[in-house]
Amino acid sequence: MNGPKAELYAYDLSAATWRKSSASGGEGNCVETADLPGGIAVRDSKNTRLEPLRFSLAEWDAFRAGVVSGEL
Repeated sequence: MNGPKAELYAYDLSAATWRKSSASGGEGNCVETADLPGGIAVRDSKNTRLEPLRFSLAEWDAFRAGVVSGEL
């Protein structure tokens, strides 16, 4: 993997500050996000040992726009 995406995956998440929505219910079916330089990391809140996905800011903005518009 080369380029900006490789830089996101090279970032060490051991000191990342993870957060989840205050609207998350008690069922535990949530994701958590952490800010990265130039992107966002996303992980499963129930299984935090899995490798988080990483998205550039443009990818994350496109995803959020799709959710808000009802496209996703």
